[in-house]
Amino acid sequence: MADLAVVIVSWNVRDLLRTCLHSLLVDLEQSGLAADVWVVDNASADGSPDMVAGTFPDVHLIASRENVGFAAGNNLALRRIRALDAPPDYVWLLNPDTEVQPGATTALLAALEANPRAGMVGARLLYPDGALQQSAFRFPGLAQLAFELFPLPARLYETPLNGRYPRKLYDGETPFPVDHPLGATMMVRRDVLTQVGLMDETYRMYCEEIDWCWRIKRAGWRILCAPAARVVHHAGRSTGQVPVRSFVNLWTSRARLYARYHGPFTRRLARALVRIGMRHKMKGASAEMVEACRRVTRTWEELI
Repeated sequence: MADLAVVIVSWNVRDLLRTCLHSLLVDLEQSGLAADVWVVDNASADGSPDMVAGTFPDVHLIASRENVGFAAGNNLALRRIRALDAPPDYVWLLNPDTEVQPGATTALLAALEANPRAGMVGARLLYPDGALQQSAFRFPGLAQLAFELFPLPARLYETPLNGRYPRKLYDGETPFPVDHPLGATMMVRRDVLTQVGLMDETYRMYCEEIDWCWRIKRAGWRILCAPAARVVHHAGRSTGQVPVRSFVNLWTSRARLYARYHGPFTRRLARALVRIGMRHKMKGASAEMVEACRRVTRTWEELI
Protein backbone atom coordinates (compact mmCIF):
# COMPACT_ATOMS: atom_id res chain seq x y z
CA MET A 1 0.00 0.00 0.00
CA ALA A 2 0.97 3.64 -0.42
CA ASP A 3 3.05 5.68 2.02
CA LEU A 4 1.02 7.25 4.82
CA ALA A 5 1.37 9.83 7.58
CA VAL A 6 -1.16 10.32 10.37
CA VAL A 7 -1.60 13.67 12.13
CA ILE A 8 -3.43 14.02 15.46
CA VAL A 9 -3.95 17.44 17.08
CA SER A 10 -4.71 17.17 20.78
CA TRP A 11 -5.65 19.41 23.70
CA ASN A 12 -6.13 18.15 27.27
CA VAL A 13 -7.49 14.70 26.36
CA ARG A 14 -4.52 12.59 27.46
CA ASP A 15 -6.42 9.37 28.15
CA LEU A 16 -8.44 9.57 24.94
CA LEU A 17 -5.25 10.33 23.01
CA ARG A 18 -3.58 7.25 24.49
CA THR A 19 -6.52 5.08 23.43
CA CYS A 20 -6.55 6.65 19.96
CA LEU A 21 -2.84 6.06 19.39
CA HIS A 22 -3.05 2.48 20.66
CA SER A 23 -6.01 1.67 18.37
CA LEU A 24 -4.25 3.26 15.39
CA LEU A 25 -0.97 1.43 15.92
CA VAL A 26 -2.77 -1.89 16.41
CA ASP A 27 -4.68 -1.42 13.15
CA LEU A 28 -1.51 -0.48 11.29
CA GLU A 29 0.28 -3.55 12.61
CA GLN A 30 -2.59 -5.93 11.91
CA SER A 31 -2.99 -4.51 8.40
CA GLY A 32 0.72 -4.75 7.63
CA LEU A 33 0.94 -1.02 7.00
CA ALA A 34 3.71 1.40 7.88
CA ALA A 35 2.96 5.01 8.72
CA ASP A 36 4.66 7.98 10.34
CA VAL A 37 2.45 9.21 13.18
CA TRP A 38 2.55 12.84 14.29
CA VAL A 39 0.96 14.31 17.41
CA VAL A 40 0.63 18.07 17.75
CA ASP A 41 -0.12 19.01 21.35
CA ASN A 42 -1.83 22.38 21.74
CA ALA A 43 -0.28 23.38 25.08
CA SER A 44 -2.13 20.75 27.13
CA ALA A 45 -1.96 21.01 30.90
CA ASP A 46 -2.77 17.34 31.57
CA GLY A 47 0.61 15.76 30.82
CA SER A 48 -0.26 14.72 27.27
CA PRO A 49 3.20 15.47 25.80
CA ASP A 50 4.94 13.42 28.50
CA MET A 51 2.51 10.56 27.94
CA VAL A 52 3.19 10.53 24.20
CA ALA A 53 6.95 10.75 24.64
CA GLY A 54 7.00 8.02 27.28
CA THR A 55 4.44 5.58 25.90
CA PHE A 56 4.81 6.09 22.14
CA PRO A 57 8.47 6.97 21.56
CA ASP A 58 8.23 6.37 17.80
CA VAL A 59 5.55 9.03 17.39
CA HIS A 60 6.71 12.44 16.14
CA LEU A 61 5.70 14.91 18.85
CA ILE A 62 5.25 18.64 18.25
CA ALA A 63 4.58 20.34 21.60
CA SER A 64 3.20 23.80 20.90
CA ARG A 65 3.65 26.41 23.62
CA GLU A 66 0.18 27.81 22.89
CA ASN A 67 -3.17 26.49 21.78
CA VAL A 68 -3.12 27.46 18.12
CA GLY A 69 -6.39 25.71 17.23
CA PHE A 70 -7.28 22.80 14.98
CA ALA A 71 -6.34 24.15 11.56
CA ALA A 72 -3.03 25.73 12.61
CA GLY A 73 -2.16 22.66 14.69
CA ASN A 74 -2.62 20.34 11.74
CA ASN A 75 -0.71 22.73 9.51
CA LEU A 76 2.28 22.60 11.85
CA ALA A 77 2.66 18.91 11.08
CA LEU A 78 1.60 19.15 7.44
CA ARG A 79 4.34 21.68 6.69
CA ARG A 80 6.98 19.37 8.15
CA ILE A 81 5.56 16.41 6.25
CA ARG A 82 5.54 18.28 2.94
CA ALA A 83 9.16 19.33 3.52
CA LEU A 84 10.37 15.73 3.75
CA ASP A 85 12.65 14.44 1.00
CA ALA A 86 10.05 11.80 0.18
CA PRO A 87 6.62 13.00 1.39
CA PRO A 88 3.98 10.29 1.85
CA ASP A 89 1.30 9.77 -0.78
CA TYR A 90 -1.48 10.19 1.76
CA VAL A 91 -2.01 12.04 5.05
CA TRP A 92 -4.71 11.06 7.54
CA LEU A 93 -5.96 13.79 9.87
CA LEU A 94 -7.42 12.05 12.90
CA ASN A 95 -9.00 13.44 16.07
CA PRO A 96 -7.61 12.34 19.44
CA ASP A 97 -11.11 11.39 20.64
CA THR A 98 -11.38 8.55 18.11
CA GLU A 99 -10.72 4.82 18.19
CA VAL A 100 -9.64 3.23 14.92
CA GLN A 101 -11.48 -0.04 14.32
CA PRO A 102 -9.73 -3.00 12.66
CA GLY A 103 -9.28 -2.52 8.92
CA ALA A 104 -10.21 1.17 8.90
CA THR A 105 -6.85 2.42 7.65
CA THR A 106 -6.79 -0.11 4.81
CA ALA A 107 -10.37 0.76 3.80
CA LEU A 108 -9.58 4.47 3.56
CA LEU A 109 -6.44 3.89 1.52
CA ALA A 110 -8.27 1.45 -0.76
CA ALA A 111 -11.01 4.00 -1.44
CA LEU A 112 -8.49 6.61 -2.57
CA GLU A 113 -6.42 4.19 -4.63
CA ALA A 114 -9.53 2.90 -6.40
CA ASN A 115 -10.74 6.42 -7.21
CA PRO A 116 -7.90 8.51 -8.70
CA ARG A 117 -10.01 11.68 -8.81
CA ALA A 118 -10.94 11.39 -5.13
CA GLY A 119 -8.86 13.88 -3.19
CA MET A 120 -10.18 13.06 0.26
CA VAL A 121 -12.06 10.29 2.02
CA GLY A 122 -13.76 10.14 5.41
CA ALA A 123 -14.73 7.16 7.55
CA ARG A 124 -17.99 5.84 8.94
CA LEU A 125 -18.16 7.28 12.46
CA LEU A 126 -19.77 5.46 15.37
CA TYR A 127 -20.75 6.58 18.84
CA PRO A 128 -19.16 4.62 21.71
CA ASP A 129 -22.35 2.51 21.98
CA GLY A 130 -21.99 1.47 18.33
CA ALA A 131 -24.76 3.70 16.97
CA LEU A 132 -24.14 5.51 13.70
CA GLN A 133 -22.87 9.07 13.96
CA GLN A 134 -23.52 11.21 10.90
CA SER A 135 -20.12 11.21 9.24
CA ALA A 136 -20.52 13.39 6.16
CA PHE A 137 -22.63 16.36 5.13
CA ARG A 138 -23.72 18.58 2.30
CA PHE A 139 -22.28 22.09 2.23
CA PRO A 140 -24.30 24.33 4.59
CA GLY A 141 -26.90 26.79 3.39
CA LEU A 142 -29.93 28.55 4.81
CA ALA A 143 -31.81 25.36 5.74
CA GLN A 144 -29.00 24.07 7.93
CA LEU A 145 -28.91 27.42 9.73
CA ALA A 146 -32.60 27.15 10.48
CA PHE A 147 -32.13 23.67 11.94
CA GLU A 148 -29.34 24.94 14.16
CA LEU A 149 -31.23 27.96 15.42
CA PHE A 150 -34.88 26.96 15.76
CA PRO A 151 -36.93 23.97 16.92
CA LEU A 152 -38.12 22.18 13.77
CA PRO A 153 -39.94 18.84 13.33
CA ALA A 154 -37.69 16.04 14.59
CA ARG A 155 -38.44 13.86 11.55
CA LEU A 156 -36.62 16.38 9.33
CA TYR A 157 -33.30 16.45 11.16
CA GLU A 158 -31.91 13.33 9.42
CA THR A 159 -32.96 14.43 5.93
CA PRO A 160 -31.14 16.18 3.07
CA LEU A 161 -32.82 19.43 4.20
CA ASN A 162 -30.40 19.34 7.12
CA GLY A 163 -27.45 18.30 4.97
CA ARG A 164 -27.61 14.59 5.84
CA TYR A 165 -27.02 11.62 3.56
CA PRO A 166 -29.33 8.57 3.70
CA ARG A 167 -28.41 6.10 6.42
CA LYS A 168 -28.62 3.24 3.95
CA LEU A 169 -25.45 4.53 2.26
CA TYR A 170 -23.55 3.85 5.49
CA ASP A 171 -24.85 0.29 5.66
CA GLY A 172 -22.92 -0.85 2.60
CA GLU A 173 -19.22 -1.18 1.86
CA THR A 174 -19.08 1.04 -1.24
CA PRO A 175 -17.63 4.57 -0.92
CA PHE A 176 -20.15 7.27 -1.82
CA PRO A 177 -19.61 10.92 -2.86
CA VAL A 178 -20.16 13.66 -0.28
CA ASP A 179 -19.55 17.37 0.03
CA HIS A 180 -17.43 17.02 3.16
CA PRO A 181 -16.72 14.52 5.93
CA LEU A 182 -16.76 15.43 9.60
CA GLY A 183 -13.31 16.73 10.51
CA ALA A 184 -12.73 13.92 13.03
CA THR A 185 -11.20 11.78 10.29
CA MET A 186 -10.04 12.94 6.84
CA MET A 187 -7.52 11.16 4.64
CA VAL A 188 -6.16 13.37 1.85
CA ARG A 189 -3.86 12.90 -1.15
CA ARG A 190 -0.47 14.56 -1.29
CA ASP A 191 -1.45 15.99 -4.70
CA VAL A 192 -4.35 17.81 -3.06
CA LEU A 193 -2.05 19.37 -0.49
CA THR A 194 0.19 20.54 -3.32
CA GLN A 195 -2.62 21.94 -5.47
CA VAL A 196 -5.08 23.31 -2.91
CA GLY A 197 -2.80 24.04 0.03
CA LEU A 198 -3.30 23.66 3.74
CA MET A 199 -6.27 24.52 5.94
CA ASP A 200 -7.14 28.18 6.46
CA GLU A 201 -5.87 29.17 9.90
CA THR A 202 -8.31 32.06 10.20
CA TYR A 203 -10.76 29.37 11.29
CA ARG A 204 -9.45 28.84 14.79
CA MET A 205 -11.97 26.13 15.56
CA TYR A 206 -14.88 24.69 13.52
CA CYS A 207 -15.69 24.90 9.80
CA GLU A 208 -12.05 24.65 8.74
CA GLU A 209 -12.69 21.23 7.19
CA ILE A 210 -15.76 22.56 5.35
CA ASP A 211 -13.75 25.45 3.89
CA TRP A 212 -10.95 23.05 2.93
CA CYS A 213 -13.37 20.65 1.23
CA TRP A 214 -15.09 23.48 -0.62
CA ARG A 215 -11.71 24.49 -2.03
CA ILE A 216 -10.82 20.89 -2.84
CA LYS A 217 -14.05 20.33 -4.76
CA ARG A 218 -13.71 23.64 -6.59
CA ALA A 219 -10.27 22.45 -7.71
CA GLY A 220 -11.94 19.49 -9.42
CA TRP A 221 -11.45 16.71 -6.88
CA ARG A 222 -14.12 14.34 -5.55
CA ILE A 223 -14.64 13.67 -1.85
CA LEU A 224 -15.86 10.31 -0.56
CA CYS A 225 -17.11 8.62 2.58
CA ALA A 226 -15.93 5.01 2.96
CA PRO A 227 -18.42 3.15 5.21
CA ALA A 228 -16.12 0.12 5.34
CA ALA A 229 -13.72 2.26 7.41
CA ARG A 230 -15.18 2.33 10.91
CA VAL A 231 -13.99 4.77 13.58
CA VAL A 232 -15.49 5.34 17.02
CA HIS A 233 -15.81 9.03 17.84
CA HIS A 234 -16.17 10.37 21.40
CA ALA A 235 -17.52 13.65 20.08
CA GLY A 236 -16.81 17.03 21.63
CA ARG A 237 -14.44 16.04 24.44
CA SER A 238 -11.99 18.87 23.72
CA THR A 239 -14.43 21.65 22.91
CA GLY A 240 -16.72 20.56 25.74
CA GLN A 241 -14.12 21.84 28.19
CA VAL A 242 -14.95 25.43 27.20
CA PRO A 243 -18.60 25.38 26.05
CA VAL A 244 -19.28 29.11 25.82
CA ARG A 245 -16.00 29.86 24.07
CA SER A 246 -16.66 26.93 21.72
CA PHE A 247 -20.13 28.35 20.97
CA VAL A 248 -18.62 31.70 19.98
CA ASN A 249 -15.89 30.01 17.93
CA LEU A 250 -18.47 27.90 16.10
CA TRP A 251 -20.66 30.79 15.07
CA THR A 252 -17.72 33.04 14.23
CA SER A 253 -16.37 30.36 11.92
CA ARG A 254 -19.78 29.90 10.35
CA ALA A 255 -19.97 33.62 9.65
CA ARG A 256 -16.60 33.47 7.92
CA LEU A 257 -17.69 30.45 5.88
CA TYR A 258 -20.99 31.97 4.73
CA ALA A 259 -19.29 35.26 3.85
CA ARG A 260 -16.80 33.42 1.65
CA TYR A 261 -18.99 30.92 -0.17
CA HIS A 262 -22.47 32.45 -0.48
CA GLY A 263 -23.79 35.36 -2.51
CA PRO A 264 -25.30 38.63 -1.23
CA PHE A 265 -28.92 37.38 -1.10
CA THR A 266 -28.11 34.25 0.92
CA ARG A 267 -25.79 36.21 3.21
CA ARG A 268 -28.50 38.77 3.92
CA LEU A 269 -31.04 36.09 4.81
CA ALA A 270 -28.46 34.18 6.86
CA ARG A 271 -27.65 37.30 8.87
CA ALA A 272 -31.34 37.83 9.63
CA LEU A 273 -31.79 34.19 10.69
CA VAL A 274 -28.82 34.40 13.05
CA ARG A 275 -30.03 37.67 14.55
CA ILE A 276 -33.45 36.17 15.33
CA GLY A 277 -31.97 32.86 16.43
CA MET A 278 -29.56 34.45 18.88
CA ARG A 279 -32.40 36.43 20.46
CA HIS A 280 -34.25 33.15 20.89
CA LYS A 281 -31.21 31.52 22.53
CA MET A 282 -30.86 34.41 24.99
CA LYS A 283 -34.20 33.61 26.65
CA GLY A 284 -33.51 32.07 30.02
CA ALA A 285 -29.77 31.82 29.30
CA SER A 286 -26.98 32.66 31.73
CA ALA A 287 -25.41 36.12 31.64
CA GLU A 288 -22.30 34.60 30.06
CA MET A 289 -24.32 32.96 27.29
CA VAL A 290 -26.36 36.11 26.69
CA GLU A 291 -23.15 38.04 26.14
CA ALA A 292 -21.90 35.27 23.85
CA CYS A 293 -25.07 35.52 21.74
CA ARG A 294 -24.66 39.28 21.49
CA ARG A 295 -21.06 38.82 20.42
CA VAL A 296 -22.10 36.33 17.76
CA THR A 297 -24.73 38.72 16.44
CA ARG A 298 -22.18 41.52 16.19
CA THR A 299 -19.77 39.22 14.38
CA TRP A 300 -22.36 38.25 11.80
CA GLU A 301 -23.25 41.91 11.26
CA GLU A 302 -19.57 42.70 10.67
CA LEU A 303 -18.58 39.73 8.50
CA ILE A 304 -21.70 38.93 6.47
